[in-house]
Amino acid sequence: MSTMNISLLTDLYELTMMQGYFKSHATEVVVFDMFYRRNPSDGGYAIAAGLEQMIEYIKNLRFTSEDIDYLRGLGIFDADFLDYLSTFRFSGDIYAIPEGTVVFPREPLVKVVAPIMEAQLVETAILTIINHQSLIATKASRVVYAAQGDGIMEFGLRRAQGPDAGVYGARAAMIGGCIGTSNVLAGQLFDVPVKGTHAHSWIMSFPDEYTAFKTYADLYPNACCLLVDTYDTLKSGVPNAIRVFTEMRESGIELKNYGIRLDSGDLAYLSKKARKMLDAAGFADAFISASSDLDEYLIDSLKMQGCKITSWGVGTNMITSKDCPSFGGVYKLAAVQNADGSFTPKIKLSENTAKVTNPGNKIIYRIYEKDVHKVKADLIALDGETFDESQDLVIFDPVETWKHTRLKAGTYTMRELLVPVFRNGECVYTSPSVMEIRAVCQRELDSLWDETRRLVNPHEMYVDLSDKLFDVKKKLLSEMSQDH
Repeated sequence: MSTMNISLLTDLYELTMMQGYFKSHATEVVVFDMFYRRNPSDGGYAIAAGLEQMIEYIKNLRFTSEDIDYLRGLGIFDADFLDYLSTFRFSGDIYAIPEGTVVFPREPLVKVVAPIMEAQLVETAILTIINHQSLIATKASRVVYAAQGDGIMEFGLRRAQGPDAGVYGARAAMIGGCIGTSNVLAGQLFDVPVKGTHAHSWIMSFPDEYTAFKTYADLYPNACCLLVDTYDTLKSGVPNAIRVFTEMRESGIELKNYGIRLDSGDLAYLSKKARKMLDAAGFADAFISASSDLDEYLIDSLKMQGCKITSWGVGTNMITSKDCPSFGGVYKLAAVQNADGSFTPKIKLSENTAKVTNPGNKIIYRIYEKDVHKVKADLIALDGETFDESQDLVIFDPVETWKHTRLKAGTYTMRELLVPVFRNGECVYTSPSVMEIRAVCQRELDSLWDETRRLVNPHEMYVDLSDKLFDVKKKLLSEMSQDH
């Protein structure tokens, strides 16, 4: 992000619309919401991620002389508009849900309140940044959940869709709960742990497997993880690893952080056999790690089979979110500001009910059951609405409106999710470190019910509308149906 000017990282129509606004209603202030409609991997939640990179983008949003020359060469932009772009600076307000927060469909992850030209321009970059990292953070959290407390290492750089996806995917995976990454650049950029062992090529480059293991152990006695499946896991790999561990112990080396890695074959069967062999040789504290096209479903299955694996290296299926390769976030106009500072709500209609937008300048409240601090529901309301926790609160499904719940006074707590990030073009938010965001994410995930976290057919968390917002939406829908 720091070495490349990405101001032109946008779809062309953002700039052509921007020129149209410039010619007509350039100063009109609007509200845009960035949200998504469906949880990745048919899960029960998502994890918000990517805010720090979005902030960097907004801060550095400038059009260089080379950018202006390129746009002029397209032959579709007028000189006065290009002159405006040459001095462009974002001047609006942005609110966002902090990274690591558990989020649900239809609620704004980012809210932009700015002159319409500015709000339109930033759409594409916001979507590509937030969509990607939120997708990978969500996938990683599912993999970590399946591992039931075992460490998950992110190993996906070589299979990511390019360097940026590898670097920022590793960042997102750490937020989602991984304990380390093989990506050294990500380790440097984000100050996260880097981890790794050796490849089959290391072993094949030596005359025999034992010599390869012995040489590696001499180099890294305090981080000795031996890959045992190059030739024959149980007849050669594990016995040679045991031989090396025995020699290390006999030479006075304190064995710690040591073990074996399985990268092929029946991981459940091999791990059980290897565990018995290691234990019988006196190495009960040696770990067994595994890789090999893992995802949350395979890890869950291996756990159910009683595998003896205690750490996992997950690459392709996590860094690409292979079963669900896109997050599906969208960016929609929600309101237009009036001369008196109030907002006129706007709505997008669709024959698909899920694509009908929620109008207005909105805020989000998260409602918790007070005694267990578990999420009960999210409530989208109009900006300025407040609620009294000392009073009963009735929430209802905005589609199937006969479904409602009364929360008794004193049994619930509420907090607002959106926080100010930019005010009048100036950043007012300081991003935590990745490891701090990771800790936030863990607390957030702990606030979910187990039923919402299960991998298959999870409970759908309620995202409701306040009475006032529901009435506004209903009124707009009624007016639109009469007009058409």
